[in-house]
Amino acid sequence: MIKNDLFLRALKGETVDRPPVWMMRQAGRYLPEFMELKNKYDFFTRCQTPELASEITIQPIRRYGMDAAILFSDILVIPQAMNIEVQMKPNFGPYLPNPIREAKDLDRVIVPEVHDALDYVMQAISMTKEKLNNEIPLIGFAGSPWTILCYCVEGQGSKSFDKARGFCFTQPEQAHQLLQKITDTTIAYLKAKVKAGVNAVQVFDSWGGMLSPNDYQEFSWRYIQQIVDALKDDAPVIVFGKGCWFALKEMAESGASAVGVDWTCSPKNARYLTGGKITLQGNFDPARLLSPPSKIKRMVAQMIREFGKDRYIANLGHGILPNIPLENAKAFIDAIKEFKE
Repeated sequence: MIKNDLFLRALKGETVDRPPVWMMRQAGRYLPEFMELKNKYDFFTRCQTPELASEITIQPIRRYGMDAAILFSDILVIPQAMNIEVQMKPNFGPYLPNPIREAKDLDRVIVPEVHDALDYVMQAISMTKEKLNNEIPLIGFAGSPWTILCYCVEGQGSKSFDKARGFCFTQPEQAHQLLQKITDTTIAYLKAKVKAGVNAVQVFDSWGGMLSPNDYQEFSWRYIQQIVDALKDDAPVIVFGKGCWFALKEMAESGASAVGVDWTCSPKNARYLTGGKITLQGNFDPARLLSPPSKIKRMVAQMIREFGKDRYIANLGHGILPNIPLENAKAFIDAIKEFKE
């Protein structure tokens, strides 16, 4: 039994004294203890070494005591497992030297045996669970198939992913083949993560907002729905799409346990668009953590009042930025822990 099960109770929609809190990218580059490891080991070494991944997962919990941990990993371990080379270049970001651009490129893309290709993730889960000692739940995650496709086709990060969108619109058959392979891999991966011990999973659709509402349905949502359908009986599923307010209704009706909201959608609109019956997660602007701690605390209290304390998980509207002062992150966490109606 998990001792602090506030996060799991919020996912079930139970009445709570205060909302649970965690932060997207909480295990990461705003922490000096993370930077120490970053200076010693390259990015994928950190992801692929269970001892390092589990240590990084625990670091923010030791420091701030969030109500849930999220396993340190990366969404691009999926294409790596699918026989698509992914490098992480310093001061550049992800780089895929052989992007998928035409039908013949799809021949080398496999649906792997995840227990072999991604065994290091399962080992990291076991080690992390041991360190957490049932104190708080552990979250596992994956990128949405569309978001993974963006990197596989573009070959790197982008502000608009024009090549990825162009691939979908000029070669839709090949795009759907690739999306289905990614979906099949992701389902197997998340099921293995649940079996290894994670208590909930989150699907990050980081680039969903790049698509029009109609194209979103065709190239992103239908694949996320497959993932939710496959996982929802195994563990609670949180769906988060950045810039995807137009899909909040579908997300709420998908069978997911919670829907993440970014900072561009007000709590009132998020409740309205999702029908008011599902747990919402979010949506503090990560850049607002640069405000003075006293201001952060006031804004957080207001955010909780607007969402309501029940059916709500306090979080940022996207990942924490690397330049956030430690005391500001603490002010955010503390404000939620101290919340009283």
